[in-house]
Parts: sequence; C-alpha cells; structure tokens
Amino acid sequence: MASSCRKLTPSTFKSDVWAHFAFLSKSGTQEVDKSKVVCKLCQRELKYCSNTTNLRNHLTRYHADALQKAQPVDSKQTQIDKSFISKLPSSSARAQKITKSVAVFICKDLRPYSVVENKGFKNMLKILEPRYAIPTRKYMTEVAVPSLYTEVKTDVLESLKSAERVALTCDGWTSRATDPYVTITSHFISDEWELVSNVLQTRPLHGSHTGSNIANLLTEAINEWGITGKVPAVVTDNAANMLAAVGLTDLLHVGCFAHVLNLASQAALKTPAVTRLLGRVRRISAFFHRSTLACHALKKNQKLLDLPQHKLLTDVSTRWNSALDMLERFLEQQPAVSAALLAPEVRKQEKDLCSLTEADITAAEDIAQALKSLKKATLVMSQESTPSLSVIAPLKERLLEDMQPSSSINIYITFLYLGLKDELSIAAALDPRFKALLFLSDDDEREEQQSGLMDEDREAIEQQGEPVDDPSGPSPKKARDSCALADLFGSAYTTPVAVSRTTDTKALDEVVRYKEVQPLPLSTNPLNWWREHEGEYPLLSCQAKRYLCIPGSSVPAERIFSTAGDIVTAQRSALKPEHVDQLLFLNKNLHVFSKLLNCTSSQTLNGTSFALL
Repeated sequence: MASSCRKLTPSTFKSDVWAHFAFLSKSGTQEVDKSKVVCKLCQRELKYCSNTTNLRNHLTRYHADALQKAQPVDSKQTQIDKSFISKLPSSSARAQKITKSVAVFICKDLRPYSVVENKGFKNMLKILEPRYAIPTRKYMTEVAVPSLYTEVKTDVLESLKSAERVALTCDGWTSRATDPYVTITSHFISDEWELVSNVLQTRPLHGSHTGSNIANLLTEAINEWGITGKVPAVVTDNAANMLAAVGLTDLLHVGCFAHVLNLASQAALKTPAVTRLLGRVRRISAFFHRSTLACHALKKNQKLLDLPQHKLLTDVSTRWNSALDMLERFLEQQPAVSAALLAPEVRKQEKDLCSLTEADITAAEDIAQALKSLKKATLVMSQESTPSLSVIAPLKERLLEDMQPSSSINIYITFLYLGLKDELSIAAALDPRFKALLFLSDDDEREEQQSGLMDEDREAIEQQGEPVDDPSGPSPKKARDSCALADLFGSAYTTPVAVSRTTDTKALDEVVRYKEVQPLPLSTNPLNWWREHEGEYPLLSCQAKRYLCIPGSSVPAERIFSTAGDIVTAQRSALKPEHVDQLLFLNKNLHVFSKLLNCTSSQTLNGTSFALL
C-alpha cells in the first residue's frame, strides 16, 4: 500500500498542489515512482501524467477547503501588480476632480489648509484612490482654493446681472485674533422668484472704524460686483458709524429691525418694575438650585400637581431672551414652587424666603407675553426664505398694540418706523399677505397709497421704452427726501403726468385687479404667489422684486459671524485677510452653485464603485 512506502516530494516542484501529494518509492528501493502519486489527505493513489491537472481536480472535488488555504502569494506577481498602480498626473481629469473636492471639503467644513498634511486625511485618500498624489498645503492655499473662489465668483457675478434690484447687508465683526472685518452680503429675487443671498466679500477694516472707512468699503463692493445700476439698498444695525457710512453713500438705508427689537427688549428689562420682578424670580430660582431640601420639595409637588419635572432657570445678562425663558419656566412651575416654599422643612432651613404676590405673578405673565411677542417678531425677521421688509409695518402695529404700557419699547420701534414709513408701506402693499394695508388707520391714506402704485408702474413702462405724449421727455426723478408714499400711491390722481393714456390704462388696470385679489394666508410665501401671477401683473411684479428683496434685518449677515469666529481660530490666526475672505465666500456660496459640487457622482476604480464625497 501507499502508506507502507516512503513518500517523496521533489524540492523542484513549486505548484501549490504538492503540499498535499507525494510520489511513492519503488518497493525496497530509494527510486521514486513518478507514474503515481498519493494524496496526503485521504491516502488515495492517483495517476500522474507529468502535470498537476489531475491532482488539482482531485483537490477541487474532495478537498476544496485545503486547496483554498494552500493558495500561495506570488511575490513577483504582487510586485508586478503594484507597478501598474502608477500615480495620477496632476493634470488628469480625475486628479483635478479630487483636488477640487478637497478644496470644497476645506471650505464647506471650515477646515484649516494644513488638513492635507494630517496623517489620517492622507491615509483616507490613499485608501480611496492610491494613485492620487495629495497636493501640498501651499498648493491648496495659493492655487486650489483661489481657483475655486474665482469660479464661484464668476457665477455670482453672472447671477447678479439678472437681478432687478440688489440689497446689501453690512456689519462689522472682530475675529478671535482681534482683527476687525466687514462682511457684505447681497440679496435679490431670482427669475424663479426665490430669495437669493450671497456673501460678496469680507474685508479687513484698517484704522479706525469710522463711517468714512465703511462707506469706502461699501462703494468698492458696489463697483466690484457691478451692482451700481441695481438701485442698491443697504441694511445695517443702528450703530452710529453704520448710519454715517450709508449716509455718505446716498443709498437707501434700512435699519435692522431685529436690532431694534433687541434694543427694545433690553430697554423693557431695565425699567424699575421689570428689574424688581426679575430680581425676585431670579432669587427664587437660585434658591432652588442651591438647596437640596427645596429641590426635593419641588419635585415632590411637581408629581402631586402633575407638572413637568423641569428645573427652574436663571437668566443670563447678555441674552434678553433668557429672561423670557426664566419667566416662562417659573410660571409653568408656579403652583409647585409656591407649595414647596410653604413646606415646613424648607421654611425651617431658610428664614428669609422670597416669594411673589398675586400681583407679581400677574405682572410676570404680562411681561412674559410682551417678551414672547418680541421673540416671535425676532424669529420672523430672521427668516431668509421669505420677504421680511414687508412684515415690519404690520408687525410694528401689532407689537405696539400688545405692549401699550411699555413706552420704552414703543419709542425704539416707532423711531425706526417713522424713518422708513414710506418704504415699509410700499413693501407691505406689494406683499399679497398685507396688501390691504390694514395697519394704516386712515382709510383715505390707505386709498391714496394703493392708487399710487400707478406711479411706479408708469416709471417701469417708461424704462421699457413705451411712448409718451410729452415731447420734452419724462419729468425729472423726484428727490430722495420727497414722500415716497405720495410718489408711489398718490400722484396718479393729483399731479398731471406727461405720459400716454395707454400707460395710465395699463398701470390702472393692474392696480385695480391687484386690489381685488383676496389677501394670502400669513403662512403663505408671497414669492410663490408672484411666481404664479407674474404674467398677469408684469408692472407690479417688477416693483415687487425691487422692494421684497430688501431684508428687514441684517441678521443674515450677522449670522455669519459665529462661523467667521470659527475660521480665525488660534490655529489659523496667521491667515492673511484674503484667505478669510475666500473661506467665508466659498463656505456660504458653494451650496447655491451645486454644479461645482458634482464630485459626489460615483466613480469606478478597478471595478469597485465608490463615491468620492
């Protein structure tokens, strides 16, 4: 039998199957019998025909697991395979696409340029695409990101050309490295009736933060971005240097209504009666935070009264809405708080307990309601997808109705309204939600303003080249300091106009039909209505784009500053100002131009499909 003969495997045989087979020695000799082999796994003898086909078939049929384990790694073949993974040329389409995606990653996630030198990042890209040579930090700083910036800037410039009017928000901020900057953001309504906001530029503010310096930055931005002829309006906070800056440019200025609401809220909190009440609520909240017995008694009474088991809150001096949060939580838990303060164990521990009278609780409810209205108004003004300038006039009336006792709040809100009464009423008239102008108390004034839409329509017709009867040409444009409401609503009936009857008829027809339309629900986006009815009101729709694009708040610009502060961290404090400008610009604008983000499409490498981003 095979088992009684010595089994020999010549060392010159390299196939993997010889790990499981051997020749038999001829009986009684050392001579190898090469006509047969024996399987070491099952001791079966097989015929050998100078190749391993028969042997491999045997292993495949009876010992598949053993055959798979015996597969050798051919080091020469591995080296040959590796030699085929050559580096991608930096000029290749795939390498450029990956480089752009890295630039997008840096900008969208606000990563430092040095991320391309991190070991983890390098390892990730090596696994995703072994052939890709990762660019240096210098290349990303001086070539990749600036190239992406130029590409997006071209698209932003092109989109601004189609705007009927461009509004700007402007505000100054200081980085963590104490470097002052000014960020300017544009706002306009697209041909698809969508509000489009783009950060245009972030510039360092050298020297003092004077109105003159800021005015120069505004003028340079308007010229650089080609919006001189777009009748730009500027929205800023109400700081003296911002007011002075816009005054020097002779542009329409809209004070940030969210800033006004913030000032009004802070003023309300500083009135003696409110300060006293907040102090008492603050003392009670602090007592329950430091006393274990009081906290236990509060939880016990919360369960008995079936109240939410919430802790009392304490306000923060730098955030006025935290006072509202504190009051609302106290009023929610007031029955449990009163019961806990009357508990014997609590009174025994604290002799001088602070409590509120019924009158105090009523006052707290009134204050909370007023602050809640201001908070809701602030949220409304902070919306970026729907027009907000048209909301200010009706919102102002509602706030003043809700807060008649608080004269300090009224002063702030009324001051802004009087300065912009004309523009705010125009915007409201062009908003289908508020076009009835119910916030105006005088019916004659309301009728005058509505009829005056003909003036704006007439001007639009003249700009489109419609014929006029007066051979001397159109009358000079009215001065900025004239009554805009009279210009907009009243002069069609009171002042002779040197235009054709056809022009009057067109304007009057649109205004009459527009007045007859039912106002939209407040939850409706007015831009959607204008998109559907633009063809019916070609003149009014043009004016709607001119007014509804103006934000009533500079919050869209100010919201950037938390992001800007993250960009200029200690790790990146040495960045040049143009790098901060490019990072902010790309971070806020890349989502608008999605065609630049087409790196997310599936790619295939060696038959394996994967997404680059």
